Amino acid sequence: MIDLHAHILPGIDDGAKDLEMALEMARIAAADGITLLACTPHVNAPIHNNTAQSIAQATATLQNHLASHGIGLELLVGADIHLTANLLQLLQDGTAPTLAGTGYFLLEPSHDVMPPHIDRFCASVIEHGYTPILTHPERLAWINQHYDVICKLDSLGLVMQLTAGSVTGRFGRTAQYWADRMLAEGRVDLIASDAHDAKHRPPVLSKSREAIEHRHGDELAVMLTLNNPKAILQNLPVAPRQRPKAPAAPAKKNFLDLIRGR
Repeated sequence: MIDLHAHILPGIDDGAKDLEMALEMARIAAADGITLLACTPHVNAPIHNNTAQSIAQATATLQNHLASHGIGLELLVGADIHLTANLLQLLQDGTAPTLAGTGYFLLEPSHDVMPPHIDRFCASVIEHGYTPILTHPERLAWINQHYDVICKLDSLGLVMQLTAGSVTGRFGRTAQYWADRMLAEGRVDLIASDAHDAKHRPPVLSKSREAIEHRHGDELAVMLTLNNPKAILQNLPVAPRQRPKAPAAPAKKNFLDLIRGR
C-alpha cells in the first residue's frame, strides 16, 4: 500500500514530536504493509514555516535514519498545504512542494468555516496545471451544511482523500457517516492515514482497506490504497469513477438519526 498523507517528520509540525516517535511510526507503517509514505507536514505560515527545501532535507535525514535502523519504508516529499490567498504562488515558485514533484498537492481548507469561493479558487489552480487533493472532506465541520460544495469540488476534478480512520469510526460517527456516503456515491479517490503519532493517529491503512473491501469489493479497496496513489506519483490521472449525475443534497434527517444512534 501507499500512504500519501502522513505527518512523520520529527519536530516540524504537530506530527511526530521527535526522532524516536518518527521511527516508531515508520515501523508501524512498514508492518501494516505500507511500502511508500509521503512526508506531508503542514505548510501554514506563520504557524508552520515549512518549505520545499526544508521538507526535502528533513525527509532525506529521516530516510537515512530508517536505513540505519533497518526499516524498509521509502519516504517521499510532500506537504499538507493550507488554503491561503498566495497558495498558487507558493506552488509556482517552488516554496511549497507538490507530491514527489508531480502536479498533485494536498490541499487543506479551513476545518471550521467553508472558505468563500473555494470552487473558483480550485478551478483557477487546476487551470494553472495543478490538481488539488482535498484532504479529509468527511472531517470538515462545514460538510454538514455544505455537502453540495464538496460535490461541486468533486465535479471540478479534485481528488478526494478520506482519512483511513474515518472509515473505521476512529474519528466518530459524523466522519464515518460522510466517509460511508462518499464511498457509496463514488466520490472517493484515495485513502490516507493522515498519521500524527504512533498511538492515537498511527500510519495504518490495512483496517480501512479491509472495511472497504468488505463493503464495496476488493477492486475499490486496491484502487484507493495502491493503484490511485501509484498513478498520482507517476503524474497520471487517477482511475475514472462512476460519478452521480447531479450533486446530492445532504439527507439531514437520516444523518441526525445516524449520529443519535437511531
